[in-house]
This record gives sequence, structure tokens and C-alpha cells, in this order.
Amino acid sequence: MIKTILLFLVLTITPVRAQVDSMEGLWQGYDGEWGHVSRQLVALAEAIPAEKFAWRPAPGVRSTSEVFMHVAVANFFLLDATGVKAPAGLTVELEKKVTAKADVINWLKRSLDTVRTAHAGISPASLQLKVKIEGRTATVDAIYLRIIIHANEHMGQLIAYARMNGVAPPWS
Repeated sequence: MIKTILLFLVLTITPVRAQVDSMEGLWQGYDGEWGHVSRQLVALAEAIPAEKFAWRPAPGVRSTSEVFMHVAVANFFLLDATGVKAPAGLTVELEKKVTAKADVINWLKRSLDTVRTAHAGISPASLQLKVKIEGRTATVDAIYLRIIIHANEHMGQLIAYARMNGVAPPWS
């Protein structure tokens, strides 16, 4: 009986541990959540075949590469409002111009790392500073919240894109 219970525990603990590992960062505040969505975005980008980066669900809808680039460009533009300078030459047109898988992943990683580094280096008092963005006033903290919500919103879109192309998210 004890051997049966031990065998049961060994067989059930391993899958639970794998599931917990895939959720690293959850419920650990902004930095933990940012790390989690960043790892998922990069893992999904790496899992999608290069030839599927041009795929779009319908005419006039962003392609896979355009969604990843939209996330990257938005990260830099939103950070710019907080005082973090955007890279030279950054324009919305990059969403359509950068299409090669390696280049898209490079831009994505660069933007995710820039958000992580900027947030890690900001003081709690600076998060409450008011800034102007798109004709409105917001706190720096609210902009960081928008960045993480935006990344997660498009993560859902990209998961749908991947599944429509027969690619399961690596963590599922």
C-alpha cells in the first residue's frame, strides 16, 4: 500500500512541478508578471516557423510578424512618454518593414529588456510622476500598467494565430 502511494506521489508531483515552473513570475508583482509575459512572448515567437511570420487571419489584419513588432514598437513608444528615450529611427512603419523572424525576435527582446531595465531602475516616487501621453495626463505607473496589459492582450492574439497554424504554445 505504501509503495502504491509513493508511486502515485512520484507520478503526480512531476507534472505539477512542470506546471508551476511554467507559471514562474505570476503573483510576484509587476516585475514577476513582466518576466512571465516576456518569456512567453519570446518562446512563442521562437516556436512559430519563419514562414508563418507573414501569415495573417484575413486581409487587412496584422500578420504574425506585425503583431510581434507592434508589441515591440508600442513598448518603446510608451516608455518614451516616461522619459526613456526610444531608439533612433523608431517609427510605426517598422511594424510592416521588419518581417524576418530573427529581426522581429531581436526587436521584441530588445523592447522587453528595455521595459524590464527601466522599471527596475525607477523609484517608487518616480512612478507617481505625471506625464503627457496622447493628449492626456497619466502617471508613469499607469503607463507601465498599460505596457503589461498591452503585451498580454497581444499574447492572447498571438496564441490564437499560433494555434490556427498548428503551433501549440511551448508552455501548454
